[in-house]
This record gives sequence, structure tokens and C-alpha cells, in this order.
Amino acid sequence: MIGLILISYLRKRLILRQVLPVTSLHKETAIIQRTSTLKRPARPALEACNLTLMWGNGQVVAENISIKLQPGTITCLVGRSGCGKTTLLHALAGLLKPKKGNVLLHGADVTGQPGYVGYMLQKDLLIPSKRIIDNVALPLQLKGVSRTQARHEALAMLKRGGLEETAQCWPHELSGGMRQRVAFLRTALTGSDIMLLDEPFSALDALTRREMRMWLMSSVQEFGISALVITHDVDEAVAMASCIYVMVGNPAQGAKTKIVGAVEPEVRLGTSTQGTAREIEDFDLSEDFLRAKKKVLSLLG
Repeated sequence: MIGLILISYLRKRLILRQVLPVTSLHKETAIIQRTSTLKRPARPALEACNLTLMWGNGQVVAENISIKLQPGTITCLVGRSGCGKTTLLHALAGLLKPKKGNVLLHGADVTGQPGYVGYMLQKDLLIPSKRIIDNVALPLQLKGVSRTQARHEALAMLKRGGLEETAQCWPHELSGGMRQRVAFLRTALTGSDIMLLDEPFSALDALTRREMRMWLMSSVQEFGISALVITHDVDEAVAMASCIYVMVGNPAQGAKTKIVGAVEPEVRLGTSTQGTAREIEDFDLSEDFLRAKKKVLSLLG
């Protein structure tokens, strides 16, 4: 019995880390309130300026890392396993303070300050013993919102995401893709207009990944957010991103990580979040798609 209680407690802590970093638990101000106090110039939404990142053992793993995330777009970060992509995401989320450089959110310096962006991990972290509506509502309850109000806001979010029919379902009744959609909506409920997604589709089959990619593109437009997505799939990155940053290096073997280039696929739908399913499919087969893919692959080496 004690073991089950402990497991449930730890899972809740992991979920809170996913939507509100653990290091900010002592702060009484909610993400929504903190984000709203920042000045919001037109661009960029999120920016890393010449970051130098270091592991806990003092080893420098990345130098001069600079990227920009434009408002209302999907930006992808592509690189081989172990090159430091997740480490960079931790810095952008405020979970890791860079040795040098700054992280700017709508022009405001938030370097090393957690709680300003939504962060979705690879695993959905849905609690098996809670219905979907209560899983989505949980982050709000952990921040002190009443259960009634949290469930009301969770249901509204599920409706916006087209998942209202799942509200009373149990996690095990949903497919992997549906679970990931729920996890995305739960993260979006924090109120931040920036979302960092660490390989959100890695555990899904090819067809489901394609459906999820299109759903994500639509959701970015629906919720008015900017998303930075880590992926190993070059085709996936080219198909959905307005800009693709390519990282190389292997810190574990002494090769520091760096950004070697940025690829911007040819504009084909006005933005990366617009267009019908047929238009998106046509782009996947176009010369522009192949041209951008070759650029990314050449940078990866």
C-alpha cells in the first residue's frame, strides 16, 4: 500500500516537472501570471543568445549556441543521439543555467528562471488511475486551483483540441497518439505561449506520427503558440518546421556541440501551420521538400 502511494506521489511530481519545473514550486505566482507581465515585441518569441552549456561535472558540452523561435511557428532541432539537444531544451526551459549567454522570452531575460515555458517530455506521464479530464486538470490543481474550476478549464481545453469525447476515458483506453495529444493539451493549459517538445512522436508508428504532425501544426495555429520540437526524423522536421536547426557533436566523446546551420524549407502554405491535408501531402512529395531534406542531411554529415 505504501509503495502504491509513493509511486502515485512520484508520478505527480514528474507531471508537475513536465508543465511547471520543480525548482519553481516554491513560487506562488502562476505561469500565466508571470508570462503576462513580460513585454512582447513582435519577434522573436524565444531566443538563445550565444549559450555555453556545462554538465554538473564541469564539462563544457556546447558553445556559442544561438537559435530563434519566431511567434506562431514550429521550429525543429535535429541532431544525432547524444549531441546535446535535450540539454539545450533544459537551458531554454530554465532548468539548466548556462555558463555563458542569455535566454530571452519576448525580449525579456529569463536565463535560468523556470516556469515561463511549457515543456513536454517524451513520455505522456498520464496517471492510470485518473480519467483524462482529471489528468489534464491535475497541473492546475497542483497550483492551488479548485478541482471544480480545474476540471472546467480542462474540459474547455479538450474541446478546443477536439478531444472532448475522451474526457471520461481512462488512459489505457486511448491509443499512443491520443495519449500524446492529451499530454500536449495538458501542457498547453499552463498558459504559456511557448512549448518545448522533446521527441513527442518517437514511440508512435509511421502513420500515427504523420497524423500527429498534422494535428500539431493545426494546434499551434489554434492555440497561438510557438513550438520548438526535437526530432531525429529529418522528413518530419522538413514537413512541419518553418526553420530547422542542425546540431552536431558528441560531448560524451569530447566533441563539443554546436549549431552548424539553419534550414528554412521553401514557403508553401503561407506558414508552417496552415494548409489542407492535401496541400501538406503535396509538399511532402515536392522538389522543395527534397531540396530542404538534402540541406539538412548534408549539415548532419
